[in-house]
Amino acid sequence: MAGASAMAQDTIAAIATAIVPQQGSVGIVRLSGPEAWPIARVIFRAPGQQPWESHRILYGHLSDPATGETIDEALLLLMAAPRTYTREDLVELHCHGGMIVVQRVLQLCLQQGARLAQPGEFTLRAFLNGRIDLTQAESVADLVGAQSPQAAQAALAGIQGKLAQPIRSLRSSCMDWLAEIEARIDFEEDLPPLNLPELAQGLRDIAGQIDRWLATADRGELLRSGLKVAIVGRPNAGKSSLLNAWSRSDRAIVTDLPGTTRDVVESRLVVGGIPIQVLDTAGIRDTEDRVEKIGVERSRQAARSADLLLLTIEAPRGWTGGDRTIYEQIRTADPDQPLPPTILVVNKIDLVPPELVPPLWPTEFAQVVYTAASEGRGIEDLEQAILQIARSGDLRAADLDLAINQRQAAALLRAQQAIGRVTDTMAQNLPLDFWTIDLREAIQALGEITGEEVTESVLDRIFSRFCIGK
Repeated sequence: MAGASAMAQDTIAAIATAIVPQQGSVGIVRLSGPEAWPIARVIFRAPGQQPWESHRILYGHLSDPATGETIDEALLLLMAAPRTYTREDLVELHCHGGMIVVQRVLQLCLQQGARLAQPGEFTLRAFLNGRIDLTQAESVADLVGAQSPQAAQAALAGIQGKLAQPIRSLRSSCMDWLAEIEARIDFEEDLPPLNLPELAQGLRDIAGQIDRWLATADRGELLRSGLKVAIVGRPNAGKSSLLNAWSRSDRAIVTDLPGTTRDVVESRLVVGGIPIQVLDTAGIRDTEDRVEKIGVERSRQAARSADLLLLTIEAPRGWTGGDRTIYEQIRTADPDQPLPPTILVVNKIDLVPPELVPPLWPTEFAQVVYTAASEGRGIEDLEQAILQIARSGDLRAADLDLAINQRQAAALLRAQQAIGRVTDTMAQNLPLDFWTIDLREAIQALGEITGEEVTESVLDRIFSRFCIGK
């Protein structure tokens, strides 16, 4: 990514809307920088006496100045700095959607001197120009990629500064204590001694608040990435019926023939605000069919990579030797990787009621749920079991309105460890200079979260994950 100083001098352009081939009602091309308005004047013709004023929409036509060819009928949105997303002069060209038109409009902008924006460069400029801090910038990306209403709400809270404010408060407290300590180093004879009990309590309060934020990291990961859930079991146990009933669709083929599913079928759901990627796997069994054998191996791979397993068995047959073999194969597949939480799904209770199914299965299953997938029964019980596991110590999804990401968690952990070292230094009665070293590290770590202290490599890593045009 270009350096910040060079980045702020040029004008960038990018398509700011998702473009679907051959269709789409509106497509937006965005420009930001000192030449945004001049470029717009060259390629946009506004009939009549429409005034070119900030925060005004103009109607007209986009045309190629070299040939005079009209490209599109469009709207032009003008915004002058600093009242823009980037705090630079900004222009949005609202065109007809579709791939060809919007790409041609973007090319017009590039031909007039704009540069194609890099991923996240509009938001990066908003950060560099002081409009937003780093937590807000990351929340913008989370909002764009949100897979559930709860994830979107958490991202919106971050955009509104609900994470930045308490982090800044923690950092300010650390800086206040650092000033108190350094004052005693420089003017020891002129100031009263430090109030050590008050300092110790202050550090405990800071560490406690950091603990509470660190506890949200796992929930944040759940909201952003969701859970990968693999449905495994013997052929014809009702795995595909379970997926169809759960997703309320016919994603998987359902027949009475074992081995119908030959590959992993995926569906995406939202359960209790948590995005769920459900993988319906091929029935695991020994087979000579080459295609089915590939499907069985992919099923084992899916089971090993899942966050949660749904081991499905048939109520009429109960817990069989085949079920035990599958369970043992999955459990011992990778000695270095523990088996993810597993729910036993006893399916087809429309044929045999639950009370007549002997509970001969192992006791280590996280939950046992009874379903009749062909009738859609038991799906709510299954979802509740998944949520109970997600909110337990196994997956630790706390019920909070805001959650930190992994980068922020790493910085908070460094701050927490630095505060702990200050406490240890106090207990050992070491000189005050030692106290300041770790306090400065805590201040730096907290500053990295909001962007008050951040390196260009960190910015590259964060904004490279953004889509182009945001």
